[in-house]
Amino acid sequence: MKATQQLHDLGQSLWLDNITRTLLDNGTLARYIAELSVTGLTSNPSIFDAAIGEGEAYDAGIHAKSLVGLSGETLFMELALEDLRRAADLFKPIFDATHQVDGWVSMEVSPLLAADTAGTITAAATIHAQAERPNLFVKIPGTPEGIPAIEEAIYRGIPVNVTLLFSCAQYVAAAEAYLRGIERRVAEGKDPQVASVASVFLSRWDVAANPQLPADQHNRLGIAVAKQTYRAYRELLASPRWQKLATAGARPQRVLWASTGSKDPNASDTLYVDALGAPDTVDTIPEKTLLAVGDHGKPGPALPMDGGDADAVLASVTAAGVNLDALATKLQQDGAEAFVKSWKQLLQRIADKQAALSAKH
Repeated sequence: MKATQQLHDLGQSLWLDNITRTLLDNGTLARYIAELSVTGLTSNPSIFDAAIGEGEAYDAGIHAKSLVGLSGETLFMELALEDLRRAADLFKPIFDATHQVDGWVSMEVSPLLAADTAGTITAAATIHAQAERPNLFVKIPGTPEGIPAIEEAIYRGIPVNVTLLFSCAQYVAAAEAYLRGIERRVAEGKDPQVASVASVFLSRWDVAANPQLPADQHNRLGIAVAKQTYRAYRELLASPRWQKLATAGARPQRVLWASTGSKDPNASDTLYVDALGAPDTVDTIPEKTLLAVGDHGKPGPALPMDGGDADAVLASVTAAGVNLDALATKLQQDGAEAFVKSWKQLLQRIADKQAALSAKH
């Protein structure tokens, strides 16, 4: 049995961390659904920047939208949502069969809004309405400014993928924002079923910390953070606060493992995916890593609910001189800045293509 099927049978959803028009056009995404247990998809500005930059798949769409006066973010949003609607429709049978637990796609609010709570709330509502698909998450960063926007979006009934979480503490802040949004809905007699996932980024911990650590501690930090976070997730689901909401009909905000491609050439290319199997979680996987897992992945035991060796690993990393709290803050800030850079590159790429295409026509 393929590792992807083993993880699916364990109760973990495997999502593809990629989208391109080519993947949709040539049937590759449909094949991943059929053969590699893929049950959802995530996107981000870097992914769309690469997709639009490669080849000519988007040229006709860019030119047609230019002719009706679209440009910049408005044009990009139309292009991205065209892809995501098609992907959402491919996943709709899974969405229906799992009673809306699985089968999701995700679209990010503009990273330029990362420090703008009100602007993020408005953008989330706009994307949700424009997408016209029940199985589309709006991605909102779990930055300090994003936390109140997450609560408000959930309260308004907008499904949210909380992105750019790195530490257990950042995860807990996002989970509590979700709980507050649902509690407000319950208090007003509104439907408590508003879906959400909380995306915790893992491999970047090791990229940042490995240079400061002895070789025998390399590539252990990201997995330890995941174990610590999984323990917090399980504790939350067992709490009286959550049980009260569950009784009212609410669904858990699932933890999602992101940044699960191995970035160390000396490590296994399936390192994180093999280590992070756990029921009631999601793993969003880069395409190259997904293919590696399907080919030779070897899932280990499910993540321990009590955190396993997480505390010991985190203590040893701290003893080696890594300030985990400071690094978590830096990783989140760096992640937000990287998305801004990709967003600006993306808009420039679209503007350049518009100019070239209008000159050609």
